[in-house]
Amino acid sequence: MFNKEFEAMPVNKMKELQLERLKWSIRHAYENNPFYRKKYDDAGFNPDQFKTLDDMRRVPFLTKQDMRGNYPFGLFAVPLSKVVRVHSSSGTTGNATVVGYTKGDVEVFAEVVARCLAAYGATENDVIQVAYGYGLFTGGLGLHYGAEKLGALTVPISGGNTERQLMLIKDFGTTMIACTPSYMLNIADYIEKKRPDYDIRKTKLKAGILGAEPWSEAMRGEIESRLGIQAYDIYGLSEVIGPGVSCECQEKAGLHVHEDHFYVEIIDPDTGEVLPEGEKGEIVYTTITKEAFPGIRYRSRDITRLYREPCKCGRTLVRMEKVTGRSDDMLIIRGVNVFPSQIETVLMEAEGTEPHYQIIVDRKGALDDIEVKVEVNEKLFSDELKVLDGLKRRIEDRMRSVLGISAKITLVEPLTIARSEGKAVRVVDKRKI
Repeated sequence: MFNKEFEAMPVNKMKELQLERLKWSIRHAYENNPFYRKKYDDAGFNPDQFKTLDDMRRVPFLTKQDMRGNYPFGLFAVPLSKVVRVHSSSGTTGNATVVGYTKGDVEVFAEVVARCLAAYGATENDVIQVAYGYGLFTGGLGLHYGAEKLGALTVPISGGNTERQLMLIKDFGTTMIACTPSYMLNIADYIEKKRPDYDIRKTKLKAGILGAEPWSEAMRGEIESRLGIQAYDIYGLSEVIGPGVSCECQEKAGLHVHEDHFYVEIIDPDTGEVLPEGEKGEIVYTTITKEAFPGIRYRSRDITRLYREPCKCGRTLVRMEKVTGRSDDMLIIRGVNVFPSQIETVLMEAEGTEPHYQIIVDRKGALDDIEVKVEVNEKLFSDELKVLDGLKRRIEDRMRSVLGISAKITLVEPLTIARSEGKAVRVVDKRKI
């Protein structure tokens, strides 16, 4: 462990620490930010009323719309003179969500990422290649500062330029690479299609640190088998801090939440009611040490569950299940809730398909239609038509069984679906166009 005092802290002690830090964070937001003060006053809530962890139910939620409405710095709780860095979303669907960091916040950011890297088995002897985007996206600098805090040799290559990524993996002796899972698959494709002479299994690469988009266990298996590495999940969101909010350990049995910095709840996404531990719902985050940008009960829209069964690694932190999707990315098709991760799992189980797909949703008259385009491998695509028809029918039958609705499956040639060097665009919802 990187910081055993907190990562293996007894649960009762952790709850005492959280209560103390929550009282500070809620009051800090109320006293130093006009938006929080008005929101809480309008809801009839005062920080003096917060006395136990159960009182979190009384605290109003923070939403992405709140953040966009206070663009750019309206949710900061310290003067700009104390803010040393900002990150933001792309703002492609409205105002960007902007977050700020004091020097202390940057230290916390580096600390939680360093904990994640240590959980994957990284040490100061590792060479960590950061292939997340730098700039306003939190991924690149988040992993960079965490790797440096761990003491590892850090390679700040950023995203894309796959040929150069491969060159540095070989020349620098890279042992771990941090990127999105879809880009990790792009690397595997690139090697197989354009660099068959490059044997990645003869390099020192042993692990991928993968996040920034939901990915399934089936995709993990695909990455590990094709590249001969271990694939670990790292989770975070810029509205809370960035990557490092939670992470897997080498047991790969759920993601440990760094509870000394983040308080988590699961709510019913429709009613906002807090659900008992173990039930699946939307995860809500409260930062309890952040100075510049306190996020109090931020609705993440990510769907998961929390549980406290002991982990073999010895960490006592609450674990969250791998995120299956987002409540706002959830597709409602003919009254049925469908997550892209469900579709991905079916496709990954189908022999002969490639891990590249796109989901297209449209409305024909009063009914919704869903089409899934998926690449098949070159050998299968060159087979007789009846072979492809058989695969198509098997996938359609399995989709109907898993989703509860019918989906049109379209098998396409290899390299037909556009690749991404960052987050993959999996869903095209024409109902919104």
